[in-house]
Amino acid sequence: MTNALSMIQVFHLTGFAFLLATGQILFKQTASTLSAPLASIEGLTALAFNPWFWLALMLYGAATLLWIMILQTVPLSLAYPFMALGFVLVPLASWLFFKETLTLGYAAGVGFIILGLGLITASAK
Repeated sequence: MTNALSMIQVFHLTGFAFLLATGQILFKQTASTLSAPLASIEGLTALAFNPWFWLALMLYGAATLLWIMILQTVPLSLAYPFMALGFVLVPLASWLFFKETLTLGYAAGVGFIILGLGLITASAK
């Protein structure tokens, strides 16, 4: 295991973040389409038959397999910071798909996250 990240490793790590972010959007879609509160039998039944829920779970399963594959070649201390991409991707997707509001503070935070990932990746070389 080396400390330098190859382009394929960066691609895998970024893909992993996209899979998790997509799963979060699918979970939000699941919540938006449930016909009853989840704390009820009707809600649990609706969840069991909700295709968005099952798609999200399958995506998370695939992401877990990718994560294990990544950790076979990338130190956890280098791989884990890529999880921060979720703090960028999920709110952007929430804005795009659910018309949620983003603020200037959010934009500044995204800049710091991207800068931090760049620093971590550059220092690993």
